[in-house]
Amino acid sequence: MAEPIQERRYRFGVFEADAKTGELRRQGVRLRLNAQPFQVLLMLLDRPGALVTREEISRELWPDGTFVDYDHGVNSAVNRIRESLGDTAGSPRFIETLARRGYRFIAPVERIAGSEILVAAGRPEGPPVDLASTAPVPNVAEQVNAALAPNESNGKTKFAILTSEEDLPKSPYSVVQTLYILFQLMYLAIYVGALANLAEIEELLSPLPHAMAVYGAVIATAAILIPVRAFLLCAVLFHPPGVRQKLLKVWPFVLAFDELWALAPFLLLHHINFGLALACTTLLVYSPFPQRSLVLMGAGNAGASSSAQKGRA
Repeated sequence: MAEPIQERRYRFGVFEADAKTGELRRQGVRLRLNAQPFQVLLMLLDRPGALVTREEISRELWPDGTFVDYDHGVNSAVNRIRESLGDTAGSPRFIETLARRGYRFIAPVERIAGSEILVAAGRPEGPPVDLASTAPVPNVAEQVNAALAPNESNGKTKFAILTSEEDLPKSPYSVVQTLYILFQLMYLAIYVGALANLAEIEELLSPLPHAMAVYGAVIATAAILIPVRAFLLCAVLFHPPGVRQKLLKVWPFVLAFDELWALAPFLLLHHINFGLALACTTLLVYSPFPQRSLVLMGAGNAGASSSAQKGRA
């Protein structure tokens, strides 16, 4: 029989985890990892290559009768582990996310006690066994599928290049909500400002080839996007059911227009210089992505507010 789990040490890559002392080390240097994330790490290390469900983790961390936001708690614990290991959800080297189910430790793992490699419990003792040889090695197809897997919280397909909910910090609902609303008001101001200065914009565009087509596109897209922004504002202010899914579904459509309107500062060249217009444009090119992150962090989600209030209670 193997020694009790609390007396085990685990080695994977350049890391070692000591269940008895509760320490995670990298090449002998102790890393900061709180008790709950370390407990989750032990669960994964004890079953390398096997699925550890979110429900199992919740039961282990919070006994029956404990009131807590389980989904956020599990996500936060796994995020802390990944930070310590230098791992990512999109391209995992250690912890793989299995969408809507749980997590799997995919790197080779040794379970050691002193200088001896332990034999798994329930097996006859014999020569030291390297349990790394029994851990399945993920192939390229599995990693691609994981990168393209639906987000476990919202069920929508996302590419690894985009931030996932697990990569984002927990922030107060009021802060997330306010920032998202300010983004929408900023875009509304841009559209209204453009329509209020059409004569100036027409003069500015006149030297360009197909100037009238560009001028018409400015008018048409501004007229389309004003009600779109009004819809986004109402969605986050009144948080109807399923608002998060709706906002994420609309996001790719809005993204295309936002990247086009990132050039809006150049419509102000009568008032600002080229360098300032270029600097503002680069910020506007990036701005759709923090908006998506704010939605994942709970903008417009009434449940995020009530959960936070219950958690404080």
